[in-house]
Amino acid sequence: MTDRKPGVPRVSRRTALASLAALAAAPLASLPFGTGFSAPAPDLSGKPIRLIVPFTAGGSSDIIARAIAQVLSEDLGATVVVENRVGANGNIGAAFVANAEPDGHTLLLCDVRALAISPALYKLPFDPSTALTGVAMLAYSPHLLVVNPSIPANTLPELLELAKQKQMFFAVTALGSAPHLAGIELQEKTKAAWQYVPYKGGSQAVNDTVAGQTNILMNGMLATLPFVKSKQLKILAVSKPTRVDLLPDVPTIAETVPGFESGTWQGVMAPAGLPPAVLERLSAALIKAIQAPSVKERLTAQGAEVSTMPTREIGAFYAKERKHWADVVARANIKIE
Repeated sequence: MTDRKPGVPRVSRRTALASLAALAAAPLASLPFGTGFSAPAPDLSGKPIRLIVPFTAGGSSDIIARAIAQVLSEDLGATVVVENRVGANGNIGAAFVANAEPDGHTLLLCDVRALAISPALYKLPFDPSTALTGVAMLAYSPHLLVVNPSIPANTLPELLELAKQKQMFFAVTALGSAPHLAGIELQEKTKAAWQYVPYKGGSQAVNDTVAGQTNILMNGMLATLPFVKSKQLKILAVSKPTRVDLLPDVPTIAETVPGFESGTWQGVMAPAGLPPAVLERLSAALIKAIQAPSVKERLTAQGAEVSTMPTREIGAFYAKERKHWADVVARANIKIE
């Protein structure tokens, strides 16, 4: 007979084996601290990772995607390929990712704020809230309010006064885009009057404003600042609540319109159903890539603010943005056929 201490229950061999099997099958997140178990990082090196940018080359999303691609590739051990799939204000690229296999090899890098606007304007073949999952927020870039240098206005109040006297043409990256709705919100709060001219991307809107085909532009600082520095565009204000370090003498829109804020929040999304371990691996790699000194210094010099957000917070951010911009669309009665 085997000796056994009083009060200690006998455990059969069958029960012990069953318990071990159950522990082995449990998700990593459900294991108690101190078990000594550690899951190996998922291997994503088997095939290229497609980083889908749903906007044209040269825009904020494209600049960030190409800035992090090499660092991300080295970390994950997989070639990262940046693909521009444009159309329908970013919805074509977003739909492509939403319908992709949730294996970590197809990702969407976009303006998350723009993605939050789309359901209020378009009949989408997918619901971003359920078809996509947030992987990592990477950077914030305020909008710059700029004009063609020939426009005789040097401040926002002067521009608002000028717009009362003559017809002004306001370039937007697309109807229903974040800069378009920022312009709408500015109109609401100032009673300004101008006519919107839609384009198929930020780079086209910038080029036509430089050429004088349009008068006013609101666009991401990351893509617009080089044209301000070269004096091809004249800056009037920034859309951040506080002044920007790179442009300390440029007033904020909020100094004229209290509480005004707009800009682009660049983040990475993946198809819903991504395995938790893959999601964690990608999130960590993306945040590491955007915070790499060479990448961070380059983007900061161009006007982007590296501003990361953990996966668990992206859903709440998206829901809040979606409600806010749906209200703006409804008040302005914006319709896109």
